[in-house]
Amino acid sequence: MLLQIEFIPEQASTHAREVDALYYFLLAVCGSVGLLITIVIFVFVIRFRRRHPDQRASRMPGSVRLETAWSFVPLVFFMIFFAWGAVQFGAMTHPPPNTLKIYVLGKQWMWKLWHEEGPSEINELHVPTGAPVELVMISEDVIHSFYVPAFRVKQDVLPGRYTSLWFEAVQPGTYNIFCAEYCGAEHSRMIGKVHVLEPAAYAQWLQGGRQGETMASAGARVFQRFGCATCHMVAGPVPAPRLEGLWGREVELESGETVIADHDYIRRAILNPQAEIVSGYQAQMPTYDQLTDEQVLLLIEYIQSLSEVPGPAGAQN
Repeated sequence: MLLQIEFIPEQASTHAREVDALYYFLLAVCGSVGLLITIVIFVFVIRFRRRHPDQRASRMPGSVRLETAWSFVPLVFFMIFFAWGAVQFGAMTHPPPNTLKIYVLGKQWMWKLWHEEGPSEINELHVPTGAPVELVMISEDVIHSFYVPAFRVKQDVLPGRYTSLWFEAVQPGTYNIFCAEYCGAEHSRMIGKVHVLEPAAYAQWLQGGRQGETMASAGARVFQRFGCATCHMVAGPVPAPRLEGLWGREVELESGETVIADHDYIRRAILNPQAEIVSGYQAQMPTYDQLTDEQVLLLIEYIQSLSEVPGPAGAQN
């Protein structure tokens, strides 16, 4: 029975080895200190025990060297923990360029995922080996947490705000996805699988899963359906910022502040356009709070696809 319990998941991503090394170092240091303290306690209890009722302990003089040692030595180890952890955290929160981007929507009690190339999945995720993958995630209802133990990655998935994580799988196989944040009555059933494939097998799966359009083309249909093109395309009747080349650019607001046109900013600009008015434009855009999270994701992907077209910075207002 015990042999069937997975105490330590296999190392299936480039993050896993570094995370495990830090974990084992912490475990070794803390375990050694704990063992040393336990031994010293037992030795002192036996050696310095009261041997007869009238015995009284003598006053022990203070030692500056001893005080300095047990203050400085733990400080050194704590700084090693901090520096090592900070370097690892930085590496895990800054994905390399040209990552394979996949969008994730968490909802009670399932994971829905979209590949930019078109396929969508529910509680399943297919990725290739040897390629960095970035997950851009948002929740439709409550706080969830996307956790893949074999990859040593975990990130809270929040309502109304995008979060992300990235990983690079190193070996083919099937690995568990869990929700690591209690999210309701069916929390324990909010599970899924990551299927890691060789690049050729992944390309074959991707081709078979396409439904005729990419996320960007589906977003273009949403863009036309809700009349966004009327104002945001050339020669629109209402002056509105152009969207070509917007993605990743710095946008100047009427308040004098500047923001970067990323996932969160574009989402806010769609759902609450009056909050951040672009400099030089009036607050004429209506609120599109009737859009679903899925439609907002498609619009964001479409606007991001326009970044290859040169144009002035701006945003919906």
